[in-house]
Amino acid sequence: MEKAPSAPFLSLRKAYGEALVELGRENPNIVVLEADLGKSTMSCLFKDAFPDRYFEMGIAEANMASTAAGLALTGKIPFYSTFAVFASGRAYDQIRCSIAIPNANVRICGSSCGLSDFGDGKTHQSIEDANIIKTIPHIVVLNPCDAVEVKQMMKTLVTYQGPVYIRINRNDLPVYTSTEGAYKIGKMHTVVVGGDGTHPTDAVIFATGAMVWKSVKAVEKLAQEGVNVQVVNVSTLKPLLKEEVLKYIAGKKAIVTAEEATKIGGLGAGIAQVILEAVGQTGVPVPFEQIGIDDEFGTSAHGYEELLEKYGLSSNHIYNAVKKALKK
Repeated sequence: MEKAPSAPFLSLRKAYGEALVELGRENPNIVVLEADLGKSTMSCLFKDAFPDRYFEMGIAEANMASTAAGLALTGKIPFYSTFAVFASGRAYDQIRCSIAIPNANVRICGSSCGLSDFGDGKTHQSIEDANIIKTIPHIVVLNPCDAVEVKQMMKTLVTYQGPVYIRINRNDLPVYTSTEGAYKIGKMHTVVVGGDGTHPTDAVIFATGAMVWKSVKAVEKLAQEGVNVQVVNVSTLKPLLKEEVLKYIAGKKAIVTAEEATKIGGLGAGIAQVILEAVGQTGVPVPFEQIGIDDEFGTSAHGYEELLEKYGLSSNHIYNAVKKALKK
């Protein structure tokens, strides 16, 4: 099995802020809007560098979304950020009507996504944000697994035409993304090949966001038992390309999905839909297990790991899901 690279833990939020500054130097049309959370989302880095292109909107997410749409109409490339739970909830109508329907060139950053804001409880933990935004036509939804991927995505978003939602984890995560090459929307990436790199593996894990890290840890444990599992980073949640999914399930005995979000309308549901629609072409199905959050809200905790364990998102939960699927 190909081992995952040595993985330093880096901040995705800082990568987002640094990328804004780097891109702002190159493109004067980039502007940034914030909802009184710049020190948390790290958009404050752009404020320090380009104060005349930074708009503090206060705790008024609906107005921020509408203003961003207006700036896009003038030829600007607006990036606006707030906590993911507010980005997807408080401004839904404005995102739908002012950004998505006219296909406005707006980038929405949902920061502190999933359970990563472990101390603030269910009101601030966005387990459903990406699932909500995915249902709105025209919007691309991205979920990077590490800081390097954040920066690669941000470069791609400067030239992409149309609205995009990007989720940013609050906590530092290990780096698995190569610094080589450009990010391509819809493209999935192998993090762990499995086996000897030439023969089919026993199973594939489609993981997204922080669950890429947890899946790698699970696969390391499985490899010690002679179970070879491929880990695929699904950092584009929408569009979920059929050809990408089918490429990775070919020859597998089991399929597992892993996401830090509610299972309802999430990555697992999307992968399952692709597979079921392709049954006549591929001879699937094979055993399928889904790691995600059940139909419940988060809660306050002393640490991030505590919540991942409570909601069934630890590496051991993924390990057990693979074992269960292979036994079916």
